Amino acid sequence: MKEYEFFKFTPSVWIVPLILLSMIWGVFWIENFFHIDLAHHGIFPRSLSGLQGIIFSPFLHGDLHHIVNNSIPLFILTVALIYFYRNNSLKVIFYGIILSGFITWVIGRNSYHIGASSLIYVLVSFIFFKGMMTQYYRLMALSLTVVMIYGGMVWYIFPEVDKTISWEGHLSGFITGFIFATIYKTPNYVEDIQFEWEKPEFDIESDPFMKRFDENGNFVNPPKPEEIIGEENTIKINYNYKEFPKD
Repeated sequence: MKEYEFFKFTPSVWIVPLILLSMIWGVFWIENFFHIDLAHHGIFPRSLSGLQGIIFSPFLHGDLHHIVNNSIPLFILTVALIYFYRNNSLKVIFYGIILSGFITWVIGRNSYHIGASSLIYVLVSFIFFKGMMTQYYRLMALSLTVVMIYGGMVWYIFPEVDKTISWEGHLSGFITGFIFATIYKTPNYVEDIQFEWEKPEFDIESDPFMKRFDENGNFVNPPKPEEIIGEENTIKINYNYKEFPKD
């Protein structure tokens, strides 16, 4: 399968991220327009009611600064995910929300955890590790680009950096992305090279190159100059010898 058959730009590349952001901003607008606080629908660890936050928490944000900081990387990374990993993209997004949310519910502090940052860490982790695992130059370049742009985010999976953020959600997303990069398979992006003589229809007897070798691989029957460069391009030089009488 050719490379262009894997990487194609279709409307879904930008429509899916746009729908996801529209839902996030729609919830934020409802909260502010009606002056309600939906943070209690976030993840509250190790409580039965807190399980609802596994689904709802990515769509809840505390303030404008919070939602803006999450919107830009979420859109860029989702576009990259769908374009380069089309077959696995929706599974990474949906199951990424579920698994990272559940891990946060298990390990998190007794506080409401909200925001799409867990999903962002899922995408960063998956794109980086999967690209390095494929050993394919395009995907490895994507991995290095993600590291250059978002590599500093790795520090926010540790509690000592900023205790006011949900580092548990970041860590959960990072772990989830690595797990998915390991279990989700990608196709062989590099077409296997098959030499002409390896094809079943190849005829050794009629091939002008192979007929110069015997069955043991020894070079025999060297070609004539006109067979190499063409008879019409061959320069023929005739030598005329004249015998002189001996003294």
